Amino acid sequence: MLWINTLTKEDQMNKDKKIFVTQPALPDLQEFIPYLEEIWNSKQLTNGGPFHQRLEMELAAFLDVKHVSLFANGTLALLTALQTLKITGEVITTPYSFVATANSLIWNNLKPVFVDIEPVWCNLDPEKIEAAITPQTTAILPVHVYGNPCNVKRIQEIADTYGLKVIYDAAHTFSNKLNGTSILNYGDLSILSFHATKPFNTMEGGAIISHDEKTKKRIDYLKNFGFADEITVMAPGINSKMNEMQAALGLLQLKHYKKYIAKRKAISDLYRSELRSIKGIEMIPEHEGVSNYNYPYFPVLVDEKKYGKTRDELYLMLSENGIYGRRYFYPLISQFSTYRGLSSSKAENLPVAEQITQKVICLPIYATLEKENCFKIIDIIKENATL
Repeated sequence: MLWINTLTKEDQMNKDKKIFVTQPALPDLQEFIPYLEEIWNSKQLTNGGPFHQRLEMELAAFLDVKHVSLFANGTLALLTALQTLKITGEVITTPYSFVATANSLIWNNLKPVFVDIEPVWCNLDPEKIEAAITPQTTAILPVHVYGNPCNVKRIQEIADTYGLKVIYDAAHTFSNKLNGTSILNYGDLSILSFHATKPFNTMEGGAIISHDEKTKKRIDYLKNFGFADEITVMAPGINSKMNEMQAALGLLQLKHYKKYIAKRKAISDLYRSELRSIKGIEMIPEHEGVSNYNYPYFPVLVDEKKYGKTRDELYLMLSENGIYGRRYFYPLISQFSTYRGLSSSKAENLPVAEQITQKVICLPIYATLEKENCFKIIDIIKENATL
């Protein structure tokens, strides 16, 4: 049967409690106060203070990577990564991502070249990359979509063959490992986001993961105006440093991270168990090689012919009941007016991405999402299905 909006008073009260696609996990405020007191007493708010230095070291150990450079946000990290490797000309990337991925290229006076995605993980399709390489291509900027790893081996083979750099937008990928190795150790650099919407957050924040001390030093110069010392500017840098309050929160968040992820996993498992039998609701499979998965999103693909409704109809039905999923990623970056004029943005060049973007909706998932609200979401999806 269809979902009918004839609600009791109690139902209406529950309906009015909005459930968003995500909600930041935060520690108890009392637990954070001693950190703030320490900052107040030290009077050091930024410029690589003690909390900043501690978080870089603890993150490197926690993530099993060599070097972490903290940033005020992930977009500034991405902008700086391109500067670090002195990327020029054209960069091959995906249209299926948050717009910051491509915007960072434009801000660096680079030309995005969009390549289609593969249909299982929604990542950049390595078999489409070589056809897009020109003499102006200098780098590949893939995205580990929803935290599932790209085909890192094949992408690196292509990069090595053509002398290209690889920078991974790993905004969805915090603790994830591929065959026991941190996903962040692949490519020349990886970028993290610690935005409020992410499983690990510092309110705002981000990082660049690098593999050698020389590269980290260049990154750290660039994020602090290019200063090497008080009177020496090594490069035209930017001010993109993480402040002490963000770093302090990050240190506290690390203590609770595994607990947050266990709760997100329980929600993911519940969705998979309850939705797997519904025709027309397709879930991205769990990646067998991935461990320490951080469950950043829970995307489903709505097949109109099998489900009986379009993705947008389901999206509206959920929102009418106070549930705000997200059509993520919709529209494609290539469909925005800023990028529509690029030859690589033509729909016929991106058939898989064009199809996925019309089907996808991310269901709410966050550490404090109550089980009863998960079942509310599941029930609406079930009751609107064509039986």
